[in-house]
Amino acid sequence: MADAHFRLENSWAPIEGDDGGGFVFTLVNLSDAPISGFTLAYTSLTRVKDQPACGNARFLRRNANFHQFAPLDGFVLEPGAAWQFSVKGLWRPARHRTDGAKSAYLTLADGTHVDVAVDDLMLAGRHSEPAPRLLPEGKVTEPFALLPYPAEAQLQAGETFPVAFYPADGTSLDDQKAMQAVGALYRRLFSVGHAPFALGSVHEGRALKFVADTTLPKETYRLDFGSDITLTYGDAAGRAYGLTALAQLLHGARLEPQTFAFPASGFINDTPRYGWRGCHLDVSRQFYPVADITRLIDILAWLRLNVFHWHLTDDEAWRLEIKAYPTLTTLGVLRGPDEPMLPQLGNGAQPVGGFYTQEDVKAIVAHAASLHVEVVPEIDIPGHSTATLTALPDLVDGQEAPDSYRSVQGYPNNALNPAIEETYVFLGKVLDEMVELFPSKLIHIGGDEVAANTWMASPLARKLMEKEGIEGTFGLQSHFMKRIQGMLAERGRKLAGWDEVSHGGGVDPAGTLLMAWQKPEVGIELAREGYDVVMTPGQAYYLDMVQATEWQEPGASWAGTVPPQHTYTYEAVGEFPEELKPRMRGVQACIWSEHFLNRDYFNHLVFPRLGAIAEAAWTPKDRKDWLRFAAIAPLVPKL
Repeated sequence: MADAHFRLENSWAPIEGDDGGGFVFTLVNLSDAPISGFTLAYTSLTRVKDQPACGNARFLRRNANFHQFAPLDGFVLEPGAAWQFSVKGLWRPARHRTDGAKSAYLTLADGTHVDVAVDDLMLAGRHSEPAPRLLPEGKVTEPFALLPYPAEAQLQAGETFPVAFYPADGTSLDDQKAMQAVGALYRRLFSVGHAPFALGSVHEGRALKFVADTTLPKETYRLDFGSDITLTYGDAAGRAYGLTALAQLLHGARLEPQTFAFPASGFINDTPRYGWRGCHLDVSRQFYPVADITRLIDILAWLRLNVFHWHLTDDEAWRLEIKAYPTLTTLGVLRGPDEPMLPQLGNGAQPVGGFYTQEDVKAIVAHAASLHVEVVPEIDIPGHSTATLTALPDLVDGQEAPDSYRSVQGYPNNALNPAIEETYVFLGKVLDEMVELFPSKLIHIGGDEVAANTWMASPLARKLMEKEGIEGTFGLQSHFMKRIQGMLAERGRKLAGWDEVSHGGGVDPAGTLLMAWQKPEVGIELAREGYDVVMTPGQAYYLDMVQATEWQEPGASWAGTVPPQHTYTYEAVGEFPEELKPRMRGVQACIWSEHFLNRDYFNHLVFPRLGAIAEAAWTPKDRKDWLRFAAIAPLVPKL
């Protein structure tokens, strides 16, 4: 039966009196032989409750996004025939075509696993609205392709553009190397584009003079346009940003001369609005090869984003090689029907894995540093640790009931136990290796989505609570986080985390950076408590969220609908009282990967909104222009 072919159709319909509605699944046998005694498993973010009501099927089990069903006894699925069954009892309604099965497989009577083809979720019972156009037709009042747009610019358009820029006589070696670096960045992003920089004189080119001015703030640059061009910069990052701006201006003028021009005269004075201009990537739910990571960092540099927040661990996989614990990247990354962890979110009969070796990490960190991008690593603890506990079962309190709590994603008992001393031994060794790999002074330790009753059935945790006078789950979490904060300090590092790190008494705010993701108001509350804050609310800056309400628009929807215009116009600092604004360090895009089963989905959801956040991070509010952004955004490179 290894060559058998099967297809799973799935649809969702509203049900009166049941807010979750229901699924109808249809399995079609496209093979040449009948099958019986089989089970069907699928993965879906629209999860069923513990005892769903099934029509013409038996529910077997669920683990987070993994669901398994069987036909009724004695059923035979003949070639060309279909098995249809219904499922009611969903935790939430499906709202978009990506809310159904993301992958599926059969386990045949002999134990063989066979992949099943799955497509979009269909909608029954009402109109299936097509996806709308997400960007309006752009309009520029100043014909210059710069994204993010500069803080100040007074430019006059020229009738032509230079073939390339070349260094003026006397240019230093360092400045020439900077030209080469930004030129190489351009060629990686636009492999068929005409090189913007040359290191020797070019016919119809323009000479570029460099002036270092250490009195300028960091990341600041000035461009003066005339017969020659002068780039004045405050530091190496400012120089790179000025060169990137030149490359963008030339790229737009070449590609769309009917819309964009190159300046004949004038100047740009530019400096960033925020010091933290970040982009997060979750590599646990889906694995991204090294080439994809480095290309994303190239795109960040092109957009003058300066932080890559690398979410390396979660329930689904631990992706960072730790030499002291090799099982983290053997047992802790494998998902499959017969692997240590069940399939989740897009994988089926074939096992999936993937991790980054320490040599990979060193290369990625060095690549980012060469582009003035800081890599901030994250290991998500104490929750979101299913993969860790699979790899290291000795970190479990053996007296605790195995399903005594579940995370919001449905994972049972998925948190490291603060009462097990070996937990801190493990994390100490992990941190020892991380500080050798990541120069960043910040290490992000997660701290999010610990279920309200976590550890309450653990006798060891109860004993610790009694001994230390700790109340409840979040008191235990605070106890845990304070110990981790001390361990980081011993290693010369500071703690970053999600906003829930503040729960249960939190940690020492001094030097701590927290990311407000749940809703915008949380950022203000954190700032009042003395924490430095990066704003990354799901309602504006989560790039896995759907961009329109229509059924056929893909993505997640728990934080609502996030159209590009909302992401662009959202003002993260808007409600901050004046005295708290210094605590607001900047803004960050978050790319969570549950929905990114292929590159097209990634590009559809991430762009143009990543560029919108880049402009929010750099450009003063009064310099932003939605229609100008809509004209320039299509020029941004994609993954």
